Amino acid sequence: MRNLKNYIYVPLIMILCIGGLSCKKNDGNREPVSNDKSKPGVVSDIKVEDYNGGSNIIYSLPNSNNILYVKARYQIRPGVFRETKSSYYSDTLNVEGFSKEAGYDVTLTTVSRANVQSDPLTVTVHPKNPPYLMIKGSTNLSSDFGGVHVTADNPEKNEIGLIVVAFDKSTNKMEIQDQHFTTDKVIDYSVRGYSTDERKFGVYVTDRFGNLSDTLEKPIQPLFETLLDKSQFSLYRLNSDTELLSGNSWTVQNLWDNQTNGNSPGWHTQPGHTPPFVCTFNVGRTYKLSRFVMWERPDSDNKFAFGHGNPKEFSLWGSNVASPQGANLPVSAPVGTVIGDWFNIGNFKYPDPPSGLPPLAHNEADNQFVLAGVNFNVQLDTPPVHFVRVAVASTWSGGNFAHIMEFSFYGQPL
Repeated sequence: MRNLKNYIYVPLIMILCIGGLSCKKNDGNREPVSNDKSKPGVVSDIKVEDYNGGSNIIYSLPNSNNILYVKARYQIRPGVFRETKSSYYSDTLNVEGFSKEAGYDVTLTTVSRANVQSDPLTVTVHPKNPPYLMIKGSTNLSSDFGGVHVTADNPEKNEIGLIVVAFDKSTNKMEIQDQHFTTDKVIDYSVRGYSTDERKFGVYVTDRFGNLSDTLEKPIQPLFETLLDKSQFSLYRLNSDTELLSGNSWTVQNLWDNQTNGNSPGWHTQPGHTPPFVCTFNVGRTYKLSRFVMWERPDSDNKFAFGHGNPKEFSLWGSNVASPQGANLPVSAPVGTVIGDWFNIGNFKYPDPPSGLPPLAHNEADNQFVLAGVNFNVQLDTPPVHFVRVAVASTWSGGNFAHIMEFSFYGQPL
């Protein structure tokens, strides 16, 4: 059985006594809301609507004003029980979390306002294939730069987790490497940090009920990846690049000076232009790119994070031509689009504040997220590049200029 010590849902219950509100001691005695001790009748006219991973049980209540709720108790997998309640004002109980497509007995009990229970009534439901197993059927592992690439389909945007494991020579076991919880419709991410030695990787799917799929295992050899040498980068100015901020030190070359904290300048365009805001540079040699990290302008003396001229949507364009010529880039284009000597490497969106706060109301933790830089993947089938163009399609402020602090690119030299 898998070791899930790193996979724990922790409900937090905080009980606070604040200001002038006092906390009254509970002596454990609770008065019934009714003195009618008669046993309530059972529900009737039962209909079952099955869906993926659960069922809706529709019923009619007994003819009594003394009913408080209807309770369902059921087993979702061996030894694991759940209980669901539905008030007097409802005619439906939802039972969910079943581990597989099968028949399950659900015990229904009517409970009165005096907390008297009816005789139990058993209903059999037949939930369809649960979402976590449906998603497991679409999962795939493949080689990626420095690790493995994980893909899966989640068309209903269910809340699931993908757990990546790998063989550990020190323990001689498959150990958890990464836990990725998501509701994304299309799941596509990478787990990196490995040598190019072949090893066995695996992935399985879990859900919020603790159900676990079996594990897809594959021997995978990660591709070689290295940080591009920024000392080899140089400006490659084109006439179609956006004008730089005049009389200022915010130049294109600052994009590879390793200064990310906002105390030194980055790249900044002159206000008054329309998107895309473009700059171009030479990365020194030909590389097959794997990913890049971008640093936006963080909060410093002013609140710049998730605002001002920081990119919200942008694209990268590349060329491996010896001396690529300028071209007017569109605000948006499909990945792989070719315009002159340039092709679209990818279209990217900077994440919203992790706190969930509105962009301009972000907090210090959000600013730390900006300071850490954000990683973006490049598709594996992307052609190699010697030159890169950055094209900012929109900024957080929606203004007429853009700025970026730094880029770090990763890939394989050719």
